[in-house]
Order: sequence, then C-alpha cells, then structure tokens
Amino acid sequence: MTFFEAIVLAIIEGVTEFLPISSTGHIILGSSLLGMDPSQPFLKLFTVAIQFGAILSVVVLYFKRFFQRLDFYFKLVVAFIPAVVFGLLFSDKIDQLLESPLGVACALLLGGIVLLFVDRWFNKPEVDEVADISYSTALKIGLFQCLSMIPGTSRSAATIVGGMSQQLSRKVAAEFSFFLAVPTMLGATVKKLYDFYKDGYIISSEELQLLAVGNLVAFIVAMLAIRFFITFLQKRGFQLFGWYRIAVGLVILILLLSGHTLSVV
Repeated sequence: MTFFEAIVLAIIEGVTEFLPISSTGHIILGSSLLGMDPSQPFLKLFTVAIQFGAILSVVVLYFKRFFQRLDFYFKLVVAFIPAVVFGLLFSDKIDQLLESPLGVACALLLGGIVLLFVDRWFNKPEVDEVADISYSTALKIGLFQCLSMIPGTSRSAATIVGGMSQQLSRKVAAEFSFFLAVPTMLGATVKKLYDFYKDGYIISSEELQLLAVGNLVAFIVAMLAIRFFITFLQKRGFQLFGWYRIAVGLVILILLLSGHTLSVV
C-alpha cells in the first residue's frame, strides 16, 4: 500500500462512515479503482483500523456531551450488546457476505429506497434530546444496528432509521448513532488487530506510518462530514442520500455485469 492509496481510503472512510450511504460500498469502489489486492492482510486491517480516527472525531465534536451522566453510558452499552451477540454468533456468515459485491449492491439499492420514504414514515418525533432516550429504545436501536452486519446496509443508516422508528427526531437519531459508533467501531478495530496478530502477522514501521496517516486523515474528514450531515439532515432530510445510494448500487451492478471483478476488502 502506498501513502496515496492510504490517504484515498482514509478520505472515503471519513466521508462515508457517519453518512447513511455505506462505507463498505464505497471502499469496494475505491479499492477496485485503485487496483488494490483485496487479499492483502494489512489492507483488511487498515480499512478497519482507520475507523479509530473517525471515532475520535465524534469524541472531539461532542466532548462535553459525551462525558455526561452515567446512565448515558449504560444506554450505549445496552445498545451495543446486540451487535456483540450477533457478531459472535454469525461471524462466519458475515465473512461470507463480505465476499459478495452483488449482495452489497442489492443492500445499497434496498437501503436507498427506504431512505426515499423514511421522512414520510416517521414524521412525528417525540424525543428531542439524547438524554431522554429510554433503555428499551436504546436496545431497539441496537437491534437495528445488527442489520448493518449485512455489507452495504450502512451502520449509520440502520441506527438512524431505527431511532426515528422509535420517535426520535432526525437530529437526535443521528447523534445517538454517532455516539453508538464509538464502542462499536472501537470493538471492531480491537478485534481486527487481535485477528491480525493471531494469524502471525506483524505490523512493520512503514505500515505503522500508513496507519497513522490514515487515522489522521479519517479524523479530519469525519469531523467535516459530521458537521455537514447534521446541518443537511435538519434542512433536507434523507431523500438525496437515498438517490445517491441507488446510484452507487447501480454503478456496482453495471461494473459486475460488464465483467469487472470487485471484492470487499
């Protein structure tokens, strides 16, 4: 992996991780266009590990609100538990799904159609503050997050739609999705690092530099993406993201049908 490739993938991660457009689908396109070998162990580690930079952007942007009442953390734990359980039970099946670009394209298309109508379906919010989210609501959002284990679904889209279905406002649903990303993505990063070393690989000094650059770029870009998303969401809703997902899904399908080989890193 070159530093140019690392920066490009980090930009993709930073832009797409918190938007409801599927970082997986965009990583597929980005790595394919760059001609990268998806079987490289370090590439698989890199695309997960740079999520740490994106995590830090949430902590920095919402610093005062992130370190608040103790029950806030308990609610995050409750929302995080379903992903842990489902991830452990179905890890092999998830790995198989990751090998199917066709499945990713279909998930992008289906999710895009949902986003076209979600503002109409859930237009009477009753919860306008993250602190007012109940434990049962947190658990239900956590169950929705499990849908994002299907590549192409988008963790952000699943949790935001899940929150809105529980009568959270768009802004609150998005912010809780950001907060929930911290334990979820941190857990995924730690597991990927563990698997990397368990398989006998060692990170070289150059790879450490690539990870450092990737996390820094992902951090900066994710901060900008979150600020844009919250402002845009309050004014315009989800329709544009829905059409965008449909377009990306169609692009992947066209590439597959034209004989291109796409792989999820």
